[in-house]
Amino acid sequence: MVDDKVKAKKENKGIGLALSGGGYRAGLYHLGSLWRLNELGWLPKIDEYTSVSGGSIVAAYLAMRWDELDFDGVGTASNFQDIIIEPLRVMFATGIDIKAGFIGVFNPFTSAAEQLIKTYDKLLFKGKTLQDIPGERPRFTLYATGLQTAVSLRFAQPYMADYRIGKIDIPDISLATVVAASSGFPPVFCPVKLKFKSSDWSYFKQNDGGKPELFDNDDIKEELQLGDGGIYDNLGLERIWNSKATVLVSDAGGKFGVKPTLGFDYLRRALRVVDIMTEQTRALRKRKLIDDFTQKIRGGAYWGIATEIENYQLDQNGKAPALLSDNLKTASMKDIRTRLNHFKADEQEQLIDWGYALTDAAMRRYVLDDDDRGKLPYPDRFDE
Repeated sequence: MVDDKVKAKKENKGIGLALSGGGYRAGLYHLGSLWRLNELGWLPKIDEYTSVSGGSIVAAYLAMRWDELDFDGVGTASNFQDIIIEPLRVMFATGIDIKAGFIGVFNPFTSAAEQLIKTYDKLLFKGKTLQDIPGERPRFTLYATGLQTAVSLRFAQPYMADYRIGKIDIPDISLATVVAASSGFPPVFCPVKLKFKSSDWSYFKQNDGGKPELFDNDDIKEELQLGDGGIYDNLGLERIWNSKATVLVSDAGGKFGVKPTLGFDYLRRALRVVDIMTEQTRALRKRKLIDDFTQKIRGGAYWGIATEIENYQLDQNGKAPALLSDNLKTASMKDIRTRLNHFKADEQEQLIDWGYALTDAAMRRYVLDDDDRGKLPYPDRFDE
């Protein structure tokens, strides 16, 4: 019998990058990660990008504008800042959650989720759909959570799928809708409701030749109710974890702290419960990922916003020093809010720098053959 670890290592191929959830904080942190990966020539090396929630804002925009990137011979896009960084920084300086939530709650003819879709479309996606992004090499997979099926639903150009229901081929769904579903944190911005015909659905052939368990449930197939992808998998990791030989994870989820006072209202109590459940799933997936790295089941690297950069031990392993040193400011990055509200320029630049520095450290320590040390996009933002 072939050992499962050896079998997984032999069968998995390619490179995957997962962009976690975490609202605008995550989006800015991931911009720093992508900035460094672009400099290293790694963006076109990645076979598949997966994302949830705040990570999906960045991933969907990167996918939409992928063909505009001017990659040179080593895989670095010379116009990356103009095409990706600057437009998204404008987005992350625009608060959208209060207005969308307020209109949705007090206007009986709409919902907060519908307002979020309209806002995303106006500010970023301009009517583009899943059919306007690459379908392969790279493939972009954006996750939402099926509230009826209690598992992930994945959106991509070739198909959207929930393994308990089936799939819809070549889905012509707006990117704004997909991102709103992926980032629709409960209770205000979810569910995002998608309507289909029952006949739109088909299914993958199972090993036993059977249908998915809910394929004959027309009520679910005709109206999906979706929520934030991070409810089920806040790392956006599942697909690449099961298929790629090299897995890279940019995680903007902070360590979950003690909260002595919960407040008297049901909303804040409910949000606290959701936060705890989301953090638990993230912690379990992270633990398994690191275990896979340690046992060499797959290659790759993990960099989390709560990581102490000194833990990469670059100096002790013959590498140039990390771009930043741990201090009170770097430690505070994990505590920045995850809302979809206005982020000031200094907040943006610190988050971008921190994502960049941790990506640089993780890649040089665990992935790269050489020691190509980067240079911070916005120097001196962490001076004490």
